[in-house]
Amino acid sequence: MIQAMFKAAVLALCVVLFAGCAGSRSFYVLTAEGPAPSGGGRGVGIGPIVLAEYIDRANLVVQDAPNRLAVAEDHRWAGDLAASIARVTAANLGRRLHTGNVRTYPWPRDEEISDQVTIDIRQLHSGADGFAVIEAGWRVYALPDRRLKASRTFVAREALAADGYQPMVAAQSRLLARLAADIAAGMR
Repeated sequence: MIQAMFKAAVLALCVVLFAGCAGSRSFYVLTAEGPAPSGGGRGVGIGPIVLAEYIDRANLVVQDAPNRLAVAEDHRWAGDLAASIARVTAANLGRRLHTGNVRTYPWPRDEEISDQVTIDIRQLHSGADGFAVIEAGWRVYALPDRRLKASRTFVAREALAADGYQPMVAAQSRLLARLAADIAAGMR
């Protein structure tokens, strides 16, 4: 009887501990400035997106000191970060270029795309200094001949509205909107 009560108590403790651990994990998603336009228009392809190794992970990354990064174990991206950046950039760029014909890589056929935008995200994180940072190299190619039309490096900082992971992700989303504005200006 005592052994059965002990097993039940241990089982109950494990369930409580597991529930506490499972409930503490948070997932975050990058957001576009607004919905992607619908309809046709200029065909633009976004991707591939290449991420720096330190951010190519499920967890959010925070710069907690000069030359030191920390991985937020219980704060994760709600999906693949490169795919999320492609999706948000497609919506933001479609709004800037007034086209609903923006696709993310891989798309079925190049014939529907007139311009391909590739992005190399070298930095995308937030820091203890209260800012999110981005450094991204982007290129625009004319299809189908893959002629380079424009190429730049975009570097920016965005102030966090408050402390915490949610404001960090919101600031990173705003940086991606600014990146899309830079790309759109280079495509005109």
